[in-house]
Amino acid sequence: MSKSGLKSSLTSGTKSSRHRIILIGALLAFGNVASGCSAIDRLSQIGETPKLNAIENPTAQPGYKPVSMPMPKPETVSYNANSLWRNGSRSFFKDQRAHQIGDLLTVTVNITDQANFANETQRNRTSKEQANLNDFAGSKLLSGNLAKVVPGALLNTDSTSQYDGKGTIQRQESLTTNVAAVVTQMLPNGNLVVEGKQEIRVNYEIRELIVAGIVRPEDIQSDNTIDSTKIAQARISYGGRGQIFDFQQPRYGQQVTDVLLPF
Repeated sequence: MSKSGLKSSLTSGTKSSRHRIILIGALLAFGNVASGCSAIDRLSQIGETPKLNAIENPTAQPGYKPVSMPMPKPETVSYNANSLWRNGSRSFFKDQRAHQIGDLLTVTVNITDQANFANETQRNRTSKEQANLNDFAGSKLLSGNLAKVVPGALLNTDSTSQYDGKGTIQRQESLTTNVAAVVTQMLPNGNLVVEGKQEIRVNYEIRELIVAGIVRPEDIQSDNTIDSTKIAQARISYGGRGQIFDFQQPRYGQQVTDVLLPF
């Protein structure tokens, strides 16, 4: 190969290597964009208090879906002469309790949960098979190490397995608080779909409480409050975010290995 050809080959090889490096770097950068956006946001907020989310319409959220439940047959409203009562009415006089979309009510969250579980499983198994065959047809014609392998000892098996598993769960949870919820939907049978969200920031930590579910207007007390135990399909979430939350969570690498490693 001539000097010019060698030089051209080296130049093209260097360019292709540079292109590969640039391409690999771009792919790595692109792959880390999605997972690193949250890290970049957190880096930009170092030294600042966590920002509260803006008040938004729950029905306008991306994951919001109207509740659909089995409904009884609608009852035609009819009035009787010289009577204040009509069929389908819940009371004679109107009160200040939540009864339509946009109304507010207070949800009393009172959760006290305690559970203790202990489970132990032991399993032992011993298996032994012996054919009592000393020789195979034609095995006498074999010699050397092969003659030691072929005889009937191959049909003799002996196995033992033992398993001992223990598990213990001790859980105790207590949550007592109040949160105001808004009526987001009124079902055909008169039940109300409510959803409430509360954010509290203390120093560099935000505590978030979310309550959602279906309530009966009859279960709403005269002071416009309802206990969380009377909410059907209740969804109650209590968590937070901030510096303490970050220290309590495993690192991203550890979370990835916990998902991928089979052992």
